[in-house]
Amino acid sequence: MAIRAVVWDIDDTLFDYTTADRAGMRNHLAAEDLLDAFRTAEEALARWREITETQWARFAAGEVSFEGQRRDRVRAFAGPELTDAEADDWFRRYLRHYEAAWALFPDVLPVLDLLAVGHRHAVLSNSSLTVQDRKLRVLGVRDRFEAVLCAVELGVSKPEARAFHAACDALELAPHEVAYVGDHPEIDGRGASEAGLLSVWIDRTGAGTATDGVGTGVRASAGPHRIASLAELPAVLRTDTRFGAPSTFG
Repeated sequence: MAIRAVVWDIDDTLFDYTTADRAGMRNHLAAEDLLDAFRTAEEALARWREITETQWARFAAGEVSFEGQRRDRVRAFAGPELTDAEADDWFRRYLRHYEAAWALFPDVLPVLDLLAVGHRHAVLSNSSLTVQDRKLRVLGVRDRFEAVLCAVELGVSKPEARAFHAACDALELAPHEVAYVGDHPEIDGRGASEAGLLSVWIDRTGAGTATDGVGTGVRASAGPHRIASLAELPAVLRTDTRFGAPSTFG
């Protein structure tokens, strides 16, 4: 069965979140005169990223609201005594620096242009529609996607199959007619694969190993296909080998 649509993750798949977050936080800490609280700027950035991942996991598990995880990130980083209003103000100041660094990865527009004729497109993100719809508009690509679905509004998040199936339902397509592209090997890669979609894990950093259980040129049916650049995606879509045929890509 041919792949008729591609559903995309956003952060660190289309949008270079890691670079923007690091640049934004570095500039924010400098503006707040907080860099001296850490031995190095790298230590401060690593601490912020660790806190972000911890609090986001709590949000994904339904333990805290979207706004709550933001406030908890700020308190864990800047001080537990901050009120909700103070934490919100702190985060808004950070956002100004973060948004100034927003950018798509350079391989995004070429692949969207190449796939525009033969494939429909949508987005599925573990964030909120308020955040991600605006992000796509600022980046100039919102009109490329028929639907933008986010965990906050759906009430279910990746890697649950219901999240992926909601995206398929929005396109009125069966899972086997849809590819999903994301940067996380478990949340995106294995989640989409187990939900019945053609799963493509973009491993931009080369962090994957032979033990990840991804398609590595032997049997794509074992799990998600791993690619290093979106330039490889068209070949994956043309060579849907989930049913055991030899794969021609790495």
